[in-house]
Amino acid sequence: MIRCDAQRGERPSVIAGARLTGVDRLDPFGDDLVDVHLAGGRIVDLAPAGALPHRGPVVDAQGGWVIPGLWDHHVHTVQWALVAQRQPLHEARSAAESAAIMGAAPVLGDGRRVGTGFRDALWADAPTLALLDERTGDVPTYLINADVHSVWLNSAAFAREGYPIDASGLVREEPAFEISRRLNAADPILGDRLVADALDAAAARGIVGVVDLDMAWNADAWARRLAAGFDTTRIRFGIYPAQLDRALAEGLATGDALDPDGLVRVGSLKVITDGSLGTRTAACSHAYPGDPHNHGVLTVAPDALVDMMTRATGGGLSCAVHAIGDLANSHALDAFALTGATGTIEHAQLVAHADIPRFARLGVSASVQPEHAIDDRDMTDSIWAGQTALAYPLRALAEAGANLLFGSDAPVAPLDPWAALAAAVHRTRDGREPWHPDQAVDAATALAASTAAGSLARATLMPGDTADLVVVDRDPLTADEPALRATEVQATLLAGRLTHAR
Repeated sequence: MIRCDAQRGERPSVIAGARLTGVDRLDPFGDDLVDVHLAGGRIVDLAPAGALPHRGPVVDAQGGWVIPGLWDHHVHTVQWALVAQRQPLHEARSAAESAAIMGAAPVLGDGRRVGTGFRDALWADAPTLALLDERTGDVPTYLINADVHSVWLNSAAFAREGYPIDASGLVREEPAFEISRRLNAADPILGDRLVADALDAAAARGIVGVVDLDMAWNADAWARRLAAGFDTTRIRFGIYPAQLDRALAEGLATGDALDPDGLVRVGSLKVITDGSLGTRTAACSHAYPGDPHNHGVLTVAPDALVDMMTRATGGGLSCAVHAIGDLANSHALDAFALTGATGTIEHAQLVAHADIPRFARLGVSASVQPEHAIDDRDMTDSIWAGQTALAYPLRALAEAGANLLFGSDAPVAPLDPWAALAAAVHRTRDGREPWHPDQAVDAATALAASTAAGSLARATLMPGDTADLVVVDRDPLTADEPALRATEVQATLLAGRLTHAR
């Protein structure tokens, strides 16, 4: 535990007795201890420990490492925050087990039961309406897939939502997203409190910024949170196609700030162009095993995608395109080429060999979630066994010059940058053999991908840098997989202000 005479919310003048890390460093300090001097929200000097006087509150790093502040580039903030109230289903191994768990789950204040995190792709049994009804009775019950692309409902939930009943009890893609939007429309006071709690927890893991891709009109939500005093995290929020006309009419452009400090800014137009691996709806060039007519779904036609991206680009919005299957990734890259749009492809889980170098050529960043590769390894080996494209091709993208941006897709995976780093570098968890280690990236690339600008940016510290900083108990460039996951964050600073201190 660090010694600190500055408290959360205060601005220390120096981080004392720290170590620096990173490749291609320009400083002369090597492994020697340094003091990082701060003023006006920036690093003003790096000096040998004790060489300059300390003229204000001090964070004593006690030999810990100072690194740039970390970002999660893909979060569904409200949905992630609401997980705290929902029944976890990650460990359920069958439809029957999931239904039994939900039958005993607490009823929320709105009269619903809500569970989250089930993965049915490898279950021996299948979800059915009858099974869920038998276990859950008349209480409206909702089970959200880990990938959020499907929801399993009982009859009472179908009736409450006014949806036509399906014998499977499942709704997929846009109908599932609509269910999630309704479930996420919590009382703003409750929702904002849970969001604040979730981002406080993120700060305790070294997070200074998130890209918020909630399926809502996020401008109003973040203006409300700012007015209530939110100041924990930098936010870039997404805009969905249903809101594009409104955003253009209001003159919202990427990078515009909602507050004088620039804490919350407009992000990208977010377009979901295909489904997911777990729901077997990711748009792929090869059919899914045992289902020769199923190549997934393109939820936005290529011409419609080009039209939306053209309009967004003309209005000053960058674009974030959800593409998981190789066919969806090809169409997304085509749209970037045709429109001249800037931005990201979100997920890029299955990419054709010929498309790998197009990311760099087009200047499109790959916003990827390394922990998904570990969560999905067994599913991928089964469902995409016959695919000829590259699955979770982190190294291939990096070596081709693409900019990588790491995230979690929380609640799909927990919001934990150290899990993302460990998964990207070591391609394993829980002692299993690494999965496709040829697609691992080096630790320096992974650390840079976890910062604001991504893997092509410098992940070292220099005087003049904004003081978005994290103090940790180990060097992330040398830690092994278990150690990376167990990294302790001793302090997190946002523009020189402590948002977390142990």
